[in-house]
Amino acid sequence: MLRFHLSLILLLTLALVAPLAVAQEQSDPRLNVLDGILNDAMQRELAPGAVVIIGHDGKVVYRKAFGSRALTPKREPMTVDTIFDMASLTKVIATTSSLMKLFDQGKIKLADPVSRYIPDFAANGKQDITVRDLMTHYSGLQPDLELKPYWSGLDEGYKRANAEKPTSPAGSVFRYSDINFIVLGEMVQKLSGEPLERYAKERIFEPLGMDHTQYLPPASWRDKIAPTEVDERTGQMLRGTVHDPTSRMMGGVAGHAGLFSTADDVAKFAQAILDNDGRIWSPLTVEKMTTPQQPQGQPWLRGLGWDIDSPYATNRGELLPVGSFGHTGFTGTSLWIDPTTKTYIILLTNAVHQPKGNVIALRTRLATAVAAALNNHVSDDAKLRLAEITGYGETNPSSRRVVARNATVLNGIDVLEKNGFEALKAKNGGKLRIGVVTNQTGFDAQGRRTIDVLAHAPGVELTAIFSPEHGIAGALDQTNVGNSKDAVTGVTIYSVYGGSDAKKRPSQDALAKLDAVVYDIQDAGVRFYTYEATLGYFLEACAKAGKEFIVLDRPDPIGGVSVQGPVSDPGTESFVNYTSIPPRHGMTVGELAKLYNETRNIHAKLTVVKMQGWERGDWFDSTGQLWINPSPNLRSLTEAILYPGVGLIEYTNISVGRGTDTPFEVVGAPWIKAQELAAYLNARRIPGVRFVPIEFAPTSAVYANEKCFGVNIVLTDREFLDSPELGVELVSALYTLYPQQWHVDKLDGLLVNKEVLAEIKAGVDPRRIADGYRERLEEFEKVRGKYLLY
Repeated sequence: MLRFHLSLILLLTLALVAPLAVAQEQSDPRLNVLDGILNDAMQRELAPGAVVIIGHDGKVVYRKAFGSRALTPKREPMTVDTIFDMASLTKVIATTSSLMKLFDQGKIKLADPVSRYIPDFAANGKQDITVRDLMTHYSGLQPDLELKPYWSGLDEGYKRANAEKPTSPAGSVFRYSDINFIVLGEMVQKLSGEPLERYAKERIFEPLGMDHTQYLPPASWRDKIAPTEVDERTGQMLRGTVHDPTSRMMGGVAGHAGLFSTADDVAKFAQAILDNDGRIWSPLTVEKMTTPQQPQGQPWLRGLGWDIDSPYATNRGELLPVGSFGHTGFTGTSLWIDPTTKTYIILLTNAVHQPKGNVIALRTRLATAVAAALNNHVSDDAKLRLAEITGYGETNPSSRRVVARNATVLNGIDVLEKNGFEALKAKNGGKLRIGVVTNQTGFDAQGRRTIDVLAHAPGVELTAIFSPEHGIAGALDQTNVGNSKDAVTGVTIYSVYGGSDAKKRPSQDALAKLDAVVYDIQDAGVRFYTYEATLGYFLEACAKAGKEFIVLDRPDPIGGVSVQGPVSDPGTESFVNYTSIPPRHGMTVGELAKLYNETRNIHAKLTVVKMQGWERGDWFDSTGQLWINPSPNLRSLTEAILYPGVGLIEYTNISVGRGTDTPFEVVGAPWIKAQELAAYLNARRIPGVRFVPIEFAPTSAVYANEKCFGVNIVLTDREFLDSPELGVELVSALYTLYPQQWHVDKLDGLLVNKEVLAEIKAGVDPRRIADGYRERLEEFEKVRGKYLLY
């Protein structure tokens, strides 16, 4: 009878604990391959033990513990509820999360100088470092505080961080720095009025149910905490005391390190990021902090706190896309989140507890295996998000993407021919009387002029030709361009360029004889390039006259992805500023026409004949097309790339190389000291360019036949260059070095942004100026997105 009762008790006990065993460890069969990877790592002594949790499609699909939690003084088995020193995962789980909560509340702006919130931070040349610079590790500060001689205290740590001196200009170099997040931790305290550890616990951890996540873990947690290393000062094993020496000297609470947590709690955090349901942060805030926020043109992609693609992104593996994000910690912790496939990968270890432990390669191997095993299907929306963040032609360069391709692109005129001139079919039969706006760039793939192609098109009567600035042959660099006749077709060429506004627009008399107008001109992709205003003027005229307007699309020669520079002020429209957009807008003429037509309420009967084979990331050299100078002084793709920046200053008393063999590649004036200017600009470490001191004598335009001194701009990497920001750098350098000689007020003729001009005059650092206009740029990008055709 006793044996029966004991058996019954045993069965009941097993029944009760069985569900607990299932909850302790679980695995999707597809992920069983991970067991071998983790067991192999433990056998090779890469770490004493590990806890791995994989989340996918809203649920945990893998949750296991491996190896040992502790090796000394005695070996302890690893369990899934082990508490780990998170090390630098503190930066994203505690500090970034808290700051972005404050951002949501409107208490902080990313473009603000840090000194606005912490006045002491301005010391030693840090007055221009912004909040975004700290969060993306582009502040120019050194990696860590000096630890010797020994010091202690939270306030002492803040004092030392605020006294640091930059080792490079803000925004110029990616340098991972704990100091950045020490300062950001102080910022949380100042803005919230609460210590970082309390604010994070009450606003982030508790609402997410992260019950085993906090700074300064209580003694009751000690047995569950994975030990790290021996404290060199006390000789005691660190177990429940932060491993990072700087955080330890600050009392265990700092913005860069000090947090303790479990894999289960980190999973709750990761899922909250993926759900993005507004519980903790607004959806737009989550999007902002997990997408590229580093300075334009910089090679390493960083979100706000989060790593996207940098030398530290090994835990992404080889198969997860660049659009995913994560972070690592020195003790052996890592987290990677991929919103594209709704997956997160958590690997928590105390590798520093293992002599010569190292899990860097294990992180890569694990993430690669997870991505391969799940073989994720990517939704169309996710593909679109990924295309906007990364992939071919990414706005912000990544070390792992394609930077050029070889393609055969058909322009709108070629597609029109290929489709039998369908877009030009008269609605009521008969011939469609058309005019064409074109110049020397209007050719098809066979080298035939668009004029001749349309003159011989079936069902079409070419009645008028309109030529923009520089004339029908693109060779005139003068204001007075008169009407003429085309020698081949005998059709009248009406000039739509001259000294008055009326002369820049088509007359209603000329349009009265037409049924439709066709536009076929190669643009430069720059707001102040006048062909873009001509496009707008024809849209307006055709709408007024009730005529169809047909745009034969062509590539943006400097790519259709990068959107750069200060957005021009509204209400300042002109021939070099048709509407409020940035200097480099990343749009084709067809896309611009659609944007103009709707945002300016023109309501013309617009048709865009799209290109075939063009991708947004294509520079002109990827199209397979013949380069034809779109205007007399844009003679190469290099000059076109530099033009959005160098062109900004050409209304001032500076030669930009007109009248030389290399316009927009040189900048100078008789009163400039060439070596001084080159040294100043090179010291700025502007991505993608270098500067060589030169002298030259232009044969025309500003300083014709005078000896000028200045710089030759050498394009070293077009992928990293933010050309309009280069323009702001040039402006700042000229105003700093030659305030008496250089006429800065004339700059606004093409800049058309009073706030930026005022900041230049106030001596604000160019990178901080660029950070300041970023918000309006992002607003434009949202509008722009509605009109993209490719």
